[in-house]
Amino acid sequence: MHMIKSVWDFFQNEVLGMRWLNAVLGRGLSALGLDTASRWGGSFQFFLYDVVKITLLLCFLIFVISYIQSFFPPERSKRILGRFRGIGANIIAALLGTVTPFCSCSSIPLFIGFTSAGLPLGVTFSFLISSPMVDLGSLVLLMSIFGAKIAVVYVIVGLAIAVAGGTLIEKLHMENHVEEFIRRAKGGVDIASPSLTVKDRLIYAKDQVVGTFKKVFPYILIGVGIGAVIHNWIPESWIQNILGSKNPFGVILAVLVGVPMYADIFGTIPVAEALLAKGAQLGTILSFMMAVTTLSLPSIIMLRKAVKPRLLGLFIAICTIGIVIVGYFFNAIQYLLV
Repeated sequence: MHMIKSVWDFFQNEVLGMRWLNAVLGRGLSALGLDTASRWGGSFQFFLYDVVKITLLLCFLIFVISYIQSFFPPERSKRILGRFRGIGANIIAALLGTVTPFCSCSSIPLFIGFTSAGLPLGVTFSFLISSPMVDLGSLVLLMSIFGAKIAVVYVIVGLAIAVAGGTLIEKLHMENHVEEFIRRAKGGVDIASPSLTVKDRLIYAKDQVVGTFKKVFPYILIGVGIGAVIHNWIPESWIQNILGSKNPFGVILAVLVGVPMYADIFGTIPVAEALLAKGAQLGTILSFMMAVTTLSLPSIIMLRKAVKPRLLGLFIAICTIGIVIVGYFFNAIQYLLV
């Protein structure tokens, strides 16, 4: 058992966390005459290390996930979802969301396609909530910082929010609150898909890596830059007073700050890493990440074109309440474990 734990710790710290990379960069920067113990030197090392680490993980994960995704084109996903009824359909939709687009804005076109194809509204909303909030990439990246237990619980709780939210929307019969042009559309995702060879899937995965990287990399730079500032320039006492246990409203504040932002899980990871190092509570950090990835302002604007204000407000309320509950839940666990 001890050997298994040692192997896992090595995998988490050196493979996922790439601590060896941080050590190599530190020695290299020191050899160039940069004092990595200073604020400027430490910030530069943090920035360089996180950009390289996240970029390597990003490209690898996008390739793997895109290869898996090639087996689930929209028309096949629609057929799979159409076989299930009730909460089972919501669960399958939430799970399918884990192998689809990486941010909320890219999930909305699929949501519109599924809805116009006649899938139950609650099922499509389970997909819409799950897709940006919980994906295979987030699981691996969260493991690299928070550890396997926290990452797995995060994914499970995120899926639970997606299933509960979609089920509630289904029970409230909100179909009339979808815009008319979507309700009138038929067969939006029923396009025949040719069978792909292994070579085709590899090319598709490579193209997805290039396209997603170009779109996401600026947000990685911004996120790592913010993380470097937090890590080396903002006093620990400030973070603890605002987002630590001393502030019972830290979770709510984190959600309010996160909603106007636009990023995906890859852009929020370095910010979360810096906040954790400064003493912010775990649940507060996770709430911030969920708010940014699920309720970004651009995605809300896009979704408004597909649904009417009442349904949009219900979606926002469900996600916000769920995210806040998750935050306080994790904070309570952290408090009990300390």
